Amino acid sequence: MSGKRDYYEVLGLQKNAGKDDIKNSYRKLALQYHPDRNKDAGAEEKFKEISEAYAVLSDDDKRKRYDTYGHVGPEEAFRGSEANFDEVFRDMGFGGFRDIFEQLLGGRRGGFGDEFFGFGGSRRQRGRDIIYDMELSLEDILRGRKEEVEVPRLEKCSVCAGTGAAPGTKPRKCTVCDGHGQTRRVYNQNRFSTFVSLEPCRTCQGRGQIIERPCSNCKGLGRARQVKKLKLEIPPGVEEGMAFQLRGEGEAAEQGGAPGDLVVRLHVKPHSQFERIEDGHLLYNIGVMFTDLALGTELRIPTLEGTEKLKIQPGTQANSILRIKGKGLPRYGSSGRGDQLVKIEAKVPTKLSDRQKSLLKELSKEFEE
Repeated sequence: MSGKRDYYEVLGLQKNAGKDDIKNSYRKLALQYHPDRNKDAGAEEKFKEISEAYAVLSDDDKRKRYDTYGHVGPEEAFRGSEANFDEVFRDMGFGGFRDIFEQLLGGRRGGFGDEFFGFGGSRRQRGRDIIYDMELSLEDILRGRKEEVEVPRLEKCSVCAGTGAAPGTKPRKCTVCDGHGQTRRVYNQNRFSTFVSLEPCRTCQGRGQIIERPCSNCKGLGRARQVKKLKLEIPPGVEEGMAFQLRGEGEAAEQGGAPGDLVVRLHVKPHSQFERIEDGHLLYNIGVMFTDLALGTELRIPTLEGTEKLKIQPGTQANSILRIKGKGLPRYGSSGRGDQLVKIEAKVPTKLSDRQKSLLKELSKEFEE
């Protein structure tokens, strides 16, 4: 009997959970145990456990077989599930699923590598995603930002056209795995069941082909590191932690597979004057003399686009919040802008002349009367 925990229990779900419930539960747990965020002991194993559960329960056929027959081997659990994981991770601003598990296991093949997910030589691998962190000011968020950036990445080798073989030669198919990059091993065969294990071919290291004369430029990898200039266009109103995806602008894949993506993660710099709050509003604090609060006055208030007049009515109280309409930030994904909120703080002098003290005492007596 399997020692694994029930997949529904792993994700904290009932057996009648819908697809959205499964995805939302996995997203929450993946954020908690993701290796880029959680360095605690045991977090990696927990992350693998919840990922295996999601791989099965998010697939209708695998879920049906699991509900009927119970746990399957990890190869079967993960095979064909990469697209689902990539969608979830990119929504959260992380790289692709294969990249994460290769990072956990030092980039080695086998285990949680490409063959584990069913991506052997018969199916071309996708290139790695590149994460690019961009820092934005509030002024950038107001107007949007266009910028040309330099991204170092692996691109198809210009000398061998990505084959990895020296010019004038070409790779030959591995005869051990017949070009599949995998070998099959049958074990525990009895009258009731047969178990099949797929392993990376040791002769070709899972490539499915043999390069007898490697390209001198890329050392047989088929890819070489170059710096690519890309134009990024960030729309107005974006928020901290958002991620934008440029398809096909990541690293080139081995053996002619599709390139990865460039994932641009956004970070907002603190501003010296304004604080961003919900719904596109900005908060600005200003100190006003208590006499001006009592008598009323007119102030010039800085905004992201210059200054605006703001009238202080007589008797305005300290900690009041006044509003300058439409001087906040655009709302991403919808029309309109937020407002600039102005919090009034009372300024009380700390040093007074004798005459000022006398006048204030006289005024205090009149208020008491």
